[in-house]
Amino acid sequence: MKQLWAPWRMSYIQGDCCKVDQGCIFCVRNLEGDDDLLILHRSEHCFVIMNKYPYSNGHLMVAPYRHTADIADLQSDEVLDMHQLTVMARDVLQNCCSPQGFNVGMNWGHIAGAGVADHLHLHLVPRWSGDTNFMPLFADVRVIPQHLDETYQLLKQGFMALCKKSR
Repeated sequence: MKQLWAPWRMSYIQGDCCKVDQGCIFCVRNLEGDDDLLILHRSEHCFVIMNKYPYSNGHLMVAPYRHTADIADLQSDEVLDMHQLTVMARDVLQNCCSPQGFNVGMNWGHIAGAGVADHLHLHLVPRWSGDTNFMPLFADVRVIPQHLDETYQLLKQGFMALCKKSR
């Protein structure tokens, strides 16, 4: 029998990701240390962050800085910024990881599956042919073939290269 190594999952299993004293994981406007926070890119109204507990390698989230749970509360410039960052994140993932497709979506409210229901965020999940297997069905485990830190460094370079290119 082969072993799967996913050391970052223990924090999730033990509930470290949702402890109240940590505050909202998306309220990062005035926080420093983007590498530690897994923030890949910041713009005026929104930012791109890696999902610490991904469905697949490169699972990103785009969120506004402003703490709101409802898309209807967003101002026009926040909506535009969020959309532009989603396209930018898709471009970086395409350039760095060559996925064959993407899942893009939002979960509004706990009942809809939102892990952080109070702060709106959009999920961008790259997909490859054959990336689903029996593990999520039988063992409630996802097989992530690349360590989070390696994926972060790859995508961080991708965002920097795309930003230089667009100047």
